[in-house]
Amino acid sequence: MSSFINHRNESTVSVVEASAKDNVTFYKIVIKVGSVQWSVLHRYSDFVDLNDKLVADHGLAKDLLPPKKVIRNKSPKFVEQRREALDVYLKNVFNFLKLSMPTILAHFLDFHLYDIFFILQELAKKLFLDGDKLLECEKTHKFKPIELHAISERLKMACPQTETQDKMYDFSHVLDFCSQVRSLSIEGSYEKLGTSNIIPNNLQFDLIPFKALLELKIMGVPMSCITSVGTLRETLVSLSVLIASVVSLNEFLLVDVLHKEPSSLADTVIWKKLSSIAFASNNINSIDWAIKLVPKLQHLNLSSNKLDQLCDISSLHQLQVLNLSMNRFQLCENWHAKIGNIVKIDLSQNKVESLRGFSRLYSLQSLDLSCNLVTDVEEVQYICNLPCLEYLRLTANPVASSIDYRVKVIEQFNSRMTEIYLDNEKASEKELDTALVLQALRIVKEGKTPSFLQTSQTSHNFNKS
Repeated sequence: MSSFINHRNESTVSVVEASAKDNVTFYKIVIKVGSVQWSVLHRYSDFVDLNDKLVADHGLAKDLLPPKKVIRNKSPKFVEQRREALDVYLKNVFNFLKLSMPTILAHFLDFHLYDIFFILQELAKKLFLDGDKLLECEKTHKFKPIELHAISERLKMACPQTETQDKMYDFSHVLDFCSQVRSLSIEGSYEKLGTSNIIPNNLQFDLIPFKALLELKIMGVPMSCITSVGTLRETLVSLSVLIASVVSLNEFLLVDVLHKEPSSLADTVIWKKLSSIAFASNNINSIDWAIKLVPKLQHLNLSSNKLDQLCDISSLHQLQVLNLSMNRFQLCENWHAKIGNIVKIDLSQNKVESLRGFSRLYSLQSLDLSCNLVTDVEEVQYICNLPCLEYLRLTANPVASSIDYRVKVIEQFNSRMTEIYLDNEKASEKELDTALVLQALRIVKEGKTPSFLQTSQTSHNFNKS
């Protein structure tokens, strides 16, 4: 992005063309600062307003601006002559005020949208006036990548002021605000910023100024943009990295670590308070060893990735909720040895055919297998004895279209059939009655006596019959 302070001698302005819109003539100004350029449109009246203020406050000569013309001021010849005159005028003004670059001229040329120093001026003013209110009222504060890049670059430089400024423009207001923000959202883009050639996702920034951050949501920002996470490993509780083309968790968890090998890591890279991670809608095809750097993790969301196997994450003793929806799982074997005391699993929209792998997840309360490939209702036998299971979703599986599907599933839970929410609904009285009949028929078929027919005084022997 633009850094006018470092590229004054490589900066130019030009009035390059005129165009009409709704019978109003606009003049296009192209600004170049080093390799960065952008454009802005202004009417002649805007030039007049600028000139009046520069003459009054910054010692500009009165007769530099080309004069007004009332008659035939729309003719192509006149418009072109005015464009040439405005080009000469603006070049003279720019060269005259290049060292001080007053705010009024910077705004006229849109420096406050594309240049590090002037972006920070605007941000400092905003936070000076409204920072306390924002900290008090906002649930999440949004920073643009260009703002974070400007902050990071400003911290690297000794940045003299271009003119005497009001204290509300002081950079310290930005740093003070950042140090108090608790929840931060960053949204990236590969589209050019405004009229410039700046692409937000090509700008690097760090998160060092955020000393008290608890929640961080990053959307559409490649991890190559982030150079350091500062003290986040000490404070962060919730992390979301969405639609960022991430292929590995360590792309963020170890973003500022040079040698990303387990043997070279120390306790300093442990995320001490991080309990919730969402890396949804990325390109992750395996859960790598970096997950062990988050020992207090309770919620893990890896939906919409490319996972087809679950590695051993049993070291995450506090993990309770696992979202693996919209991945590529087919076999889920011996998950009790890989997960630990899991409470909720979402495997919707995968390719799972069997429930055998969940048979020993004794802490499991909720299992979502909607939109999979389960065809046999007898698969429920593998999970019907899980003592804590209450919520089971099998909707949009082939088995869900079979006759008496709900009754046949509920019946297998025996004495707990009244406690089960199947596809978000408890069994109706009619379904329970039918399930009891099916259960009795099943028991009789197995050569046993249905419990509701057993009495201590009965003279009948149903076992023999």
